[in-house]
Amino acid sequence: QRYALFLNDQGGVMDDLMVANFGDGRLFVVVNAACKAQDIAHMQQHLSGRCKVEVLADRALLALQGPAAGTVMARLAPETAKMVFMNTATVTLVGAECYISRSGYTGEDGFEISVPADKAEALAKELLSHPEVAPIGLGARDSLRLEAGLCLYGHDLDQNTSPVESSLLWALSKVRRADGARPGGYPGAAVVFEHIAKGVARKRVGLRPNARVPVREGAELVDADGRKVGVVTSGGFGPTLEAPVAMGYVETALAKPGTQLSAMVRGKPVPVEVASTPFVPQRYYRG
Repeated sequence: QRYALFLNDQGGVMDDLMVANFGDGRLFVVVNAACKAQDIAHMQQHLSGRCKVEVLADRALLALQGPAAGTVMARLAPETAKMVFMNTATVTLVGAECYISRSGYTGEDGFEISVPADKAEALAKELLSHPEVAPIGLGARDSLRLEAGLCLYGHDLDQNTSPVESSLLWALSKVRRADGARPGGYPGAAVVFEHIAKGVARKRVGLRPNARVPVREGAELVDADGRKVGVVTSGGFGPTLEAPVAMGYVETALAKPGTQLSAMVRGKPVPVEVASTPFVPQRYYRG
């Protein structure tokens, strides 16, 4: 399985997604729910002549995340014990064929489980029957993904932002880079190559407020002279750090960790420091 990006002709990110190779000529694509309609239309428009695009509308996706995820999953499907980060497998859970990957959107070890929709409730109840498992909501997931430095589409990424600006160049395979064995071959490649060669005006960075005040999405970032130099795209309180954290875009010259800026919160400047991400070490299981 790979983390991937759909790009438009201008090199902007249409969506970020997961793609798994089932090894039998099929690719299993998991997109963001908010982008589902446009992503399906995009694939049908550009790929229908070369492959069949099948919409799996009868499946649900459950995530089992955290330090005990591997232990719990191994009880249900012992063959998963040998899986490492980004491995995929087809297993039987609650009598149903499920596609699972050892991955997630929390920065923790865990699994994402594609299950037939009519079995989703039964699987959720089975997972919750284990003493290590409890339900969490979107607020908990969002704080985890923010601490892990993971982008949220529509906030930290959009169609006007390139992989270079968003600090996601690592998602571009080496073979598809300008000096790779198969350079380009995807929408917006020329723009991406230009951004790599010439640089960009802004970059996504981590931000650590030097106060207990959370800095939220939309807050302007200013330098010591009060000049606007960027904007916050995600922000909140990091429970693991017991401190506020944020991400945003700043002028490239100010993107170095340690740079001191201020975020304007209710008209008042809150000191923030540009920081490396992840804020909390990612704990993916790699064996």
